[in-house]
Amino acid sequence: MPSSSSRHLARFAAPAAFLLAVTIAVLLVRSGLGGGGSSPPAATTTQTTTRAHTTPSVTTLPPVTAPATTTATTATTTATAPPPTTSVPGATYYTVQKGDTFTIIAAKSGTTVAQIEQLNPGVSSNALSVGQQIRVK
Repeated sequence: MPSSSSRHLARFAAPAAFLLAVTIAVLLVRSGLGGGGSSPPAATTTQTTTRAHTTPSVTTLPPVTAPATTTATTATTTATAPPPTTSVPGATYYTVQKGDTFTIIAAKSGTTVAQIEQLNPGVSSNALSVGQQIRVK
């Protein structure tokens, strides 16, 4: 059975050995990364240049009046198509609801995404808006 003095020594020797091992590992990693710190840092030189600055004087000029101009306004109107429900007799339309995509609409209406895209060439599947009517058949 070990004596009390050897237990006392082991109680302090194990943590000391651990700290020594960690210190050696840190030093090896640091030197491997190029941060060994054994060489002195490179000397830096700072150069200061002083320049005289003069503020230009401000001359007040008489007010300038702008020449009269004529503005022409051109109005552009965009004709909107009548609601799709009246454009093609016998066609079936679907009103877009929140969360709808072409895939969901095709499944609900019993058609395909390709057919919806063909029937609605000006409608982007990425820009559907709630309440929008699209043709499904």
